[in-house]
Amino acid sequence: MDYFKQLLELVKIEREEDRTQYRKLTETTSIAERRANGLTWYPIAIRGSEPSRGDYLTVEVERTTHHDISHQFRAGMPALFFSNHDPKTDRVEGTISYQSGNRLKITLLTDELPDWSRDGKLGVELLFDDKSYDEMQDALKLASTLSDKPQNRLVQILTGQASPTFQADIAPFPIPQLNESQQRAVDKIRAANELAIVHGPPGTGKTTTLVQAIRALIKQDHKQILVVAPSNTAVDLLSEKLHEQGLNVLRVGNPARVSERLMALTLDQKMADHPQMKETKKLKKQAGEFKNMAHKYKRNFGKAERDQRKALFDEAHRIMKEVTDIEQYVIDDLVAKAQVITATLVGSNQYMIRNLRFHTVVIDEAGQALEPACWIPILKAQKVVFAGDHCQLPPTIKSQEAARKGLNTTLLEKCVALHPEAVSLLEEQYRMHEHIMGYSSQVFYANQVKAHPSVAAHALFAGDTSLQFIDTAGCGFDEKLEGTSSTNPEEAALLMKHLTELAAELGPHYLPHNFPTIAIISPYKQQLVALNEQLLHTPELQPYLPKISVNTIDSFQGQERDIVYISMTRSNAAGDIGFLSDIRRMNVAMTRARKKLIIVGDSATLAGLPFYADFITYSENLNGYRSAWEWL
Repeated sequence: MDYFKQLLELVKIEREEDRTQYRKLTETTSIAERRANGLTWYPIAIRGSEPSRGDYLTVEVERTTHHDISHQFRAGMPALFFSNHDPKTDRVEGTISYQSGNRLKITLLTDELPDWSRDGKLGVELLFDDKSYDEMQDALKLASTLSDKPQNRLVQILTGQASPTFQADIAPFPIPQLNESQQRAVDKIRAANELAIVHGPPGTGKTTTLVQAIRALIKQDHKQILVVAPSNTAVDLLSEKLHEQGLNVLRVGNPARVSERLMALTLDQKMADHPQMKETKKLKKQAGEFKNMAHKYKRNFGKAERDQRKALFDEAHRIMKEVTDIEQYVIDDLVAKAQVITATLVGSNQYMIRNLRFHTVVIDEAGQALEPACWIPILKAQKVVFAGDHCQLPPTIKSQEAARKGLNTTLLEKCVALHPEAVSLLEEQYRMHEHIMGYSSQVFYANQVKAHPSVAAHALFAGDTSLQFIDTAGCGFDEKLEGTSSTNPEEAALLMKHLTELAAELGPHYLPHNFPTIAIISPYKQQLVALNEQLLHTPELQPYLPKISVNTIDSFQGQERDIVYISMTRSNAAGDIGFLSDIRRMNVAMTRARKKLIIVGDSATLAGLPFYADFITYSENLNGYRSAWEWL
């Protein structure tokens, strides 16, 4: 089918670009540069090892220096264990199975530590992740062949060749803690035969709605549900919330956060707690003893010793085969008993659930999910529920060509346009003052999203305004280019001046422990450097540092703060605003604020885009427009 052929082509383009970028970072760089880029831990020390499933070995390592360098290591990623004595030959591939602080576990494709691992100079390095792309390509190829199979009804609906159907006579299932639009969304999900979509604007309780819908589906259908999301963080949140509702949740894959509550839901931990697993501990110990005995035979020995050595290894392998059989029984048992299985999109094809079929698959954060990755879990489903917001951050795409040719359009976005009858919009938000929400609601949500009375008028103190646009036009605050990123030190200084005044104003109203939380956001990394520097050199703000976070828009997705500052940074005669023209990103930034939003920018540069021109008018109408000259 041409639809999938086109998607396969886009995945190919994206994979090539991703690989090219990876090569640039690894092939011509020194170990110190790779370490600085977060791709390598070196040096490391081995802290322990244990036999893993099959003939694999899991090794725990710790980085012994350079603890302050941030890194990209996450559980589930492919990696290389190597010795820097001879990194070309002294290397074993594996997968990271756990990462926390300065320790990680890597499961190696070998059953014993190589001899070179005793000679020091050890490190681990991330490998290019081909597996995710393979899974996407396999799913797309399978989807294109499904034209004459029963699953095809769902494929046809999602590609716009058929319409979704709904049961008319579904029994009511009122959930007291939901508001009207949330209840309607749950009812639609229950009534849907093939497709339902929850469109959740910022602060509207999408996760709460989804969790209640999953609970209702399990009560109604008594069938296992697969719940997936593009990121481990989103999967973790849903896993915890579903567990809190008393559901038996099995988390497949590795959590981003290592917390006891989350670990208790993982397959590894549930296996460790399973009564059948006591036996495997004894057997693993036995196999280890046989291997140690076999290793005592040195290289130059006769036939009798060789036979003895082989017999010992054979016995060790036989025992490990028994271990694998017991483990497989335990996995099958745990998978069968779970009411909800949670995983990332790509993780939904891990070996323990690869061949399972589900009545319902729920895809959360679908607005940030690459379409090819969505097809991996969809092909296991009779019915799909999408939840997300295509008016917020799109998926991250490395190749501009792939994005331009359509990879940046998500399946959620396509289905919202194709099947409006399947969409439930959550209409009441519980985060923002109505003036902060108002502009976003007007531009992105056809004025349908309203503030709940509990937050509609909440303020930092009586009489405070909730929205300000501080206009730097005419101040001569020109942006500067540093590397590939823009920066505007004068704008940063003005922002700090404003924040210092605001902090002094808030002082009498708050004790230090409940002082409002503050986000300072800029889309430009270099501007964040300038903001951080100025923050640390503003003596009056030092007492409030624990309450202040400075970061990019993407880093604040899904979060909220009492006060949000946005430093727009761009200021030039040409009116060039670069990627500030991505208004979905701006929607995310503006809607992080609970009680006060302050945007600092140059109206002369920004107003070329109607989105910003209209926002400035909106702020004027609410008495929120101020000139930067007031602070100079």
